Amino acid sequence: MDLDNLKFGLDTFGDMQNDDSATPISAAATIRNVVEQAVLADELGIDHFSIGEHHRDDFAISCPDTVLAGIATRTRQITLGTAVTVLSSDDPVRVYQRFATIDALSNGRAEITAGRGSFIESFPLFGYELSDYSALFEEKLELLVEILKEHAVTWSGTMRAPLINQEIYPKTERGSIPLRVGVGGTPESVVRAARVNAKLAIAIIGGDPARFKPFADLYRSSMQEFGHQVLPISIHSPGHIAASQEIAIEELWPHYQVMFGRIGRERGWGQVTREHFINEVKYGSFYVGNPEQVARKIAYAMKSLGAQRFDFKYPNGPMAHGKLMSSIELYAKEVIPMVRENLVSRKDSSLTRI
Repeated sequence: MDLDNLKFGLDTFGDMQNDDSATPISAAATIRNVVEQAVLADELGIDHFSIGEHHRDDFAISCPDTVLAGIATRTRQITLGTAVTVLSSDDPVRVYQRFATIDALSNGRAEITAGRGSFIESFPLFGYELSDYSALFEEKLELLVEILKEHAVTWSGTMRAPLINQEIYPKTERGSIPLRVGVGGTPESVVRAARVNAKLAIAIIGGDPARFKPFADLYRSSMQEFGHQVLPISIHSPGHIAASQEIAIEELWPHYQVMFGRIGRERGWGQVTREHFINEVKYGSFYVGNPEQVARKIAYAMKSLGAQRFDFKYPNGPMAHGKLMSSIELYAKEVIPMVRENLVSRKDSSLTRI
């Protein structure tokens, strides 16, 4: 692990929010709140702010790049990216053009994280067949990688028209936009990221994060086999921070129950229970507690995988804006310094228990 270049970010899917009286607010108000959350993250010195793409009514943001463009004009130093861009149902040319525009607005702070996403609503919405799920991502990722080199592109595939010596505009001032590939934990996805020489972002949303170490090791060995310099690995995981673990649990549980209860019913999972939720808080990849507890768990996860970056998904269901802002502030002011201290001093870390 490169201890001199540890990075910490925030991820949001634009989860629809309630106000302080538990009344749902509009998608428009939620989007405006996300901008304010990014502005706070920038002011507090957090390294990255990433927004997911979804096309359903429990998330407000279907066009993360548009929101990022707005954030770019309100911030100064924070890197702005996606978590993730659903590349399978998008056009790599337009993805590049939108992020080159964000890069211009932000003075070189744009980042793309390409992935297949955790939902499938975008496929019928944009006229794609689910039977092409894997082929679409494979081809479009290869095309995006070529476009990001910012030279004339000659490319052909089976899912879209070919490009012949085609220049793509606008060019960026720095000559490239950083690319990560988001994976959920399959060996094929890890090897694909290494093959295209992209950074690896691993989404860990349940269980002991150490179980993902084989994927981190596979990525590093694959990068070497493909003749690439090994790039940093990042972790994406959810949680909530408050003054005490008891408060954090009570603030988050009702919203977790709403969000994962709906997703579970859609996917045929068992009923969401408080017992399962508490078990993830105690032993799994759910970072819920006071700053010291959350910091200890983050350090453990990063050490387990040799990751140089941790992205904290701070909204998880319809929590109020004020509580999210408080969680962000605790993450920046207390959690991140403690994680750095823990990792740099190589103290032993273990999963927090209640």
